[in-house]
Amino acid sequence: MAYFYCDFRNPKKQDISDILASLIAQLSAKSDPCYNIVSALYSEFDAGSQQPDDDALIDCLERMLKVEGQPAIYIIIDAIDESPNHPGVVPPRERVLELVERLVHLRFANLRICVTSRPEADIQASLAPLSSHTISLHDQDGQKQDISDYVKSVVYSNRNMRRWKEKDKKMVIDILSQKADGM
Repeated sequence: MAYFYCDFRNPKKQDISDILASLIAQLSAKSDPCYNIVSALYSEFDAGSQQPDDDALIDCLERMLKVEGQPAIYIIIDAIDESPNHPGVVPPRERVLELVERLVHLRFANLRICVTSRPEADIQASLAPLSSHTISLHDQDGQKQDISDYVKSVVYSNRNMRRWKEKDKKMVIDILSQKADGM
């Protein structure tokens, strides 16, 4: 299993190069054949003195996924909506979506891909044709209750908030729970 979280607070955790490097590192740590593939990449780029480009990293990842006799491989990319979608040559989010599409189109029998995101139009349009299963937690009562429970726990455990009047605590909990909109 390899997991990557696209973190809006860290620009390096939103870029395709870092996603690829992380997935490659995680897979190579669990498989000798995958380690040998990444070791060859390292040698190819002058023992790490040169940075491989995205195409070299994608090729490396694909070679790792092609290794015969591996058990099921799970790739999880969490919160791709946190990868920016700014106008530009190719927005970072679009590059991430292209990677997911490319991996799906490999059609490896042992590869499972899970992608999480808020329900944003560009992401839904890109992933809908690729997915065999879709689950939306956005409007689920359990999701909303979990958010409300979390807000309550913060309000009642925070030293400063504990001093607030009960009606103010309730107002904060109600408003934040409603405005969270499932997130």
